[in-house]
Amino acid sequence: MSWAVEEWKEGLSPRVLQKIHELESQVDKLKKERQQRQYQLETLEAALQKQKQKVENEKNESAILKRENQSLMELCDNLEKAKQKISHDLQVKESQVNIQSGQLNSSKKDIERLEQELKR
Repeated sequence: MSWAVEEWKEGLSPRVLQKIHELESQVDKLKKERQQRQYQLETLEAALQKQKQKVENEKNESAILKRENQSLMELCDNLEKAKQKISHDLQVKESQVNIQSGQLNSSKKDIERLEQELKR
C-alpha cells in the first residue's frame, strides 16, 4: 500500500524529494504536536469541569450551612425569650412566696397572741 502511495513521487528530482520528505516530516511532527495539545486540552477541560463541580458543591454546602445557621439563630432567640419569660415568672412567684410567707408569719403571730389571750 505504501508503495502505491509513493508512486506519485517517481521521476522527481532528489532536491524535490528531499523537500517533500522534509514537509512530510514536518506534517508528522505537527500531527503529533496537535494530538498532544488535544490531549492537554481535554485534560484541562476535565480538570475545569471537576473544579466547576467542586465550586457548585461548595456553594450548595454553603447555602445549607447558611440555612442551618439561620435556623439555629432563630432557635437561640426563641430560647432566650423563653428564658426571659421563665425568669420573669420565677421573680413573680418568688414575690408571691415572700408575700405569703409574710402573711404566714403575721398569722402565726396572731395565733400566738390569741393563744396568749386565751391562757389569761
